[in-house]
Amino acid sequence: METKLFIAGIIFLIVSQIMHHLKKKNEKLVNSKVYLFILEWVDTIWSAVLFASVIMFFIIQAFQIPSGSMHNTLFEGDRLFANKFIYGIHIPFVEGKKILPFRKVRRGDVVIFKCPQAALSAEEKAKGVTKDFVKRAIGLAGDTIEIKNKKVFLNGQPIAEPYVVFEVPGYMQPKVKMFNSQADYQKSWEQGSFVSMPIQDNFGPVKVPEGCYFVMGDNRDRSFDSRFWGPMPHKNLKGQALVKFWPLTRIGLIK
Repeated sequence: METKLFIAGIIFLIVSQIMHHLKKKNEKLVNSKVYLFILEWVDTIWSAVLFASVIMFFIIQAFQIPSGSMHNTLFEGDRLFANKFIYGIHIPFVEGKKILPFRKVRRGDVVIFKCPQAALSAEEKAKGVTKDFVKRAIGLAGDTIEIKNKKVFLNGQPIAEPYVVFEVPGYMQPKVKMFNSQADYQKSWEQGSFVSMPIQDNFGPVKVPEGCYFVMGDNRDRSFDSRFWGPMPHKNLKGQALVKFWPLTRIGLIK
């Protein structure tokens, strides 16, 4: 979205410069109220659009929650602002490149990111679809993640997760042995091969690769996340979910 805005701003800027040049060459245009009116609007549009694209590239951006994977932290239709610079300033037209990070991702951060290719269906890939996901960072690079009967273990220790919701608390997927070795399990997970496998409630252990995160939705029974499509690369990171601004009854910081 921000790239399209930037390109649109550049187009209006070029049109503006051409119109200013024509005005200097043609005295009739100087006295044309219609021409001057259009020129004024073109100048206003290019400056406003470029300013908006800069804001969206570097500082803050609005997002809308499309699904229920983050209940009860975020609900479908919630609108929020994301901090785009906290994990680094995005370099325009260079995918995944960021500079001058304010801080690193912390466990528990609610992050917004471009979904990995493994999370897209074959049809979506063929159409070149891109989507943004909102999940919570559970594991950082080097962490070992395991889920036993819905309980998350981080580096061998159970973690407290007051934000978690289970829509089907009485159901427990049994653990299924799918690989002969831990190395095969890890490799298959990193390749995003668990998309349709029964690993929701019993998963791992896996080690989060360098430059990646393990992310999950707070609504564990309804979240399509790192358990299924693998680690989330740092290059996909867009920002941290900061504050809900709509609906008005749910305005507040996102924790």
